[in-house]
Amino acid sequence: MALSIGIVGLPNVGKSTLFNALTKAQNAESANYPFCTIEPNKATVPVPDKRLDVLSAMAKPQRTVHATVDFIDIAGLVRGASKGEGLGNQFLANIRECAAILEVVRCFDDENIIHVDGKVDPLRDIETIEMELLLADIQSVEKRLERLKKMSKGNKEMQALVGEVERLLQHLDAGNPASAFKPKDIEGISQTWRELGLLTAKPVIYCANVDESGLLDDNALIEAVRSHAQKRGADVVKICAKLEEELQGLSEQEQEDMLAGYGIDQSGLVQIIRTGYRTLGLASYFTVGDKEVKAWTIVDGWKAPACAGVIHTDFERGFIRAEVIAYDDYVAHGSEAACRTAGCLRTEGKEYVMKDGDIVEFLFNV
Repeated sequence: MALSIGIVGLPNVGKSTLFNALTKAQNAESANYPFCTIEPNKATVPVPDKRLDVLSAMAKPQRTVHATVDFIDIAGLVRGASKGEGLGNQFLANIRECAAILEVVRCFDDENIIHVDGKVDPLRDIETIEMELLLADIQSVEKRLERLKKMSKGNKEMQALVGEVERLLQHLDAGNPASAFKPKDIEGISQTWRELGLLTAKPVIYCANVDESGLLDDNALIEAVRSHAQKRGADVVKICAKLEEELQGLSEQEQEDMLAGYGIDQSGLVQIIRTGYRTLGLASYFTVGDKEVKAWTIVDGWKAPACAGVIHTDFERGFIRAEVIAYDDYVAHGSEAACRTAGCLRTEGKEYVMKDGDIVEFLFNV
């Protein structure tokens, strides 16, 4: 499974610059005018993980495979997008399948960079973004409700589903996000919920785009975003999109030196990915062999068979047991054979809950 993050924001807040930097691909044009992104952009990015690098250096495989994150960048949203204003609304469907939404807001003043509303105000931008997402959800629910009503004639179970969707619509119409709605456990509601892909049901990460001076100390704009995020129970990532773009093309050491010069030790990419993992409750385990060392993304708390199914459904269906080595033990002893001799290799069954960093080999039979 891959983590997917949809990048949304008003025009000209550094969204496309950030996309260019995060994906190391200059396929989201950056320019000093609104709507420079007129096609949805998607890129798959390897997840930086120093543990994987260590394991690869030890095992010397033919290839090393990182876990990945899909970043999807859409055109800038503006007030009225849900009614056809601007270009953003037509691309919202591209982020309905995303696991989380990254809301990019500008937290610095620069008279040379135009703001679509004439003045930098991240809280106003957040209000605009989230209202347009809410209105888009309302439209989706209204369309689905209309179809369900036609299908429910003479069907009591379907009529119960209609009632629940009507309750959802009332909830949204009152200005509440779908994440605050608690659906009843009735037949069809889970499938309907998944098919709707409601935007306001997704976890949100706020991304405060600052200039170089804002990297060390929070200004009033960033503090306002942090306060809002705290009320929402959301995380905030502070990045300088311009700096992130400048980092591309540099060696790893050069990047570390440049970041250190600004008093930071992680790039925006690493911050966003780690925050995304934490927000969604994700973890990684590793498989290590001569041919391949690979990181696999799982949901924290999954049991061994479900984790095996990430590799292939047959692994879950025919699961017998898992041979597990903790990352620290593997590094300390240097190989699977040495861990086995030292008694660090454990045999785990179907009830074992996989730990972040586990090195595992699954045994299965189908």
